[in-house]
Amino acid sequence: MPIKSVSVRMEKEMLQKLGYVAEYEGRSLNSQILVLIRNCIKDFEEKNGRIEGNIEPFDNVKPTGKK
Repeated sequence: MPIKSVSVRMEKEMLQKLGYVAEYEGRSLNSQILVLIRNCIKDFEEKNGRIEGNIEPFDNVKPTGKK
Protein backbone atom coordinates (compact mmCIF):
# COMPACT_ATOMS: atom_id res chain seq x y z
CA MET A 1 0.00 0.00 0.00
CA PRO A 2 1.47 3.39 -0.94
CA ILE A 3 2.32 5.79 1.87
CA LYS A 4 0.73 9.24 1.74
CA SER A 5 1.69 12.33 3.69
CA VAL A 6 -0.84 14.55 5.48
CA SER A 7 -0.23 17.86 7.19
CA VAL A 8 -2.19 18.56 10.38
CA ARG A 9 -2.51 21.93 12.08
CA MET A 10 -2.97 21.96 15.84
CA GLU A 11 -2.34 24.14 18.83
CA LYS A 12 1.19 24.11 20.21
CA GLU A 13 0.04 22.83 23.61
CA MET A 14 -1.84 19.93 22.02
CA LEU A 15 1.22 18.99 19.97
CA GLN A 16 3.43 19.10 23.06
CA LYS A 17 1.02 16.92 25.04
CA LEU A 18 0.69 14.45 22.18
CA GLY A 19 4.49 14.30 21.99
CA TYR A 20 4.58 13.59 25.74
CA VAL A 21 2.08 10.73 25.36
CA ALA A 22 4.02 9.32 22.40
CA GLU A 23 7.29 9.38 24.34
CA TYR A 24 5.60 7.78 27.37
CA GLU A 25 4.30 4.99 25.12
CA GLY A 26 7.74 4.55 23.51
CA ARG A 27 6.59 5.73 20.10
CA SER A 28 7.46 8.49 17.69
CA LEU A 29 4.90 11.25 17.28
CA ASN A 30 4.04 9.90 13.84
CA SER A 31 3.55 6.36 15.16
CA GLN A 32 1.35 7.64 18.00
CA ILE A 33 -0.87 9.51 15.53
CA LEU A 34 -1.21 6.35 13.42
CA VAL A 35 -2.24 4.36 16.53
CA LEU A 36 -4.94 6.95 17.29
CA ILE A 37 -6.20 6.91 13.69
CA ARG A 38 -6.29 3.10 13.57
CA ASN A 39 -8.22 3.01 16.86
CA CYS A 40 -10.69 5.59 15.54
CA ILE A 41 -11.32 3.54 12.38
CA LYS A 42 -11.63 0.31 14.40
CA ASP A 43 -14.16 1.90 16.78
CA PHE A 44 -16.15 3.34 13.88
CA GLU A 45 -16.29 0.00 12.06
CA GLU A 46 -17.30 -1.85 15.23
CA LYS A 47 -20.26 0.51 15.64
CA ASN A 48 -21.20 1.05 11.99
CA GLY A 49 -19.87 -1.93 10.04
CA ARG A 50 -16.82 -2.36 7.87
CA ILE A 51 -15.96 0.46 5.49
CA GLU A 52 -15.88 -1.17 2.05
CA GLY A 53 -14.75 -0.09 -1.36
CA ASN A 54 -11.99 2.01 -2.81
CA ILE A 55 -12.30 5.25 -0.90
CA GLU A 56 -10.12 8.08 -2.16
CA PRO A 57 -8.85 10.68 0.31
CA PHE A 58 -11.37 13.42 0.98
CA ASP A 59 -14.30 11.50 -0.61
CA ASN A 60 -16.00 11.35 2.78
CA VAL A 61 -14.86 14.59 4.41
CA LYS A 62 -18.47 15.62 5.05
CA PRO A 63 -20.54 12.44 5.39
CA THR A 64 -24.29 12.75 5.15
CA GLY A 65 -24.70 11.33 8.65
CA LYS A 66 -25.44 8.04 10.31
CA LYS A 67 -27.09 5.30 8.29
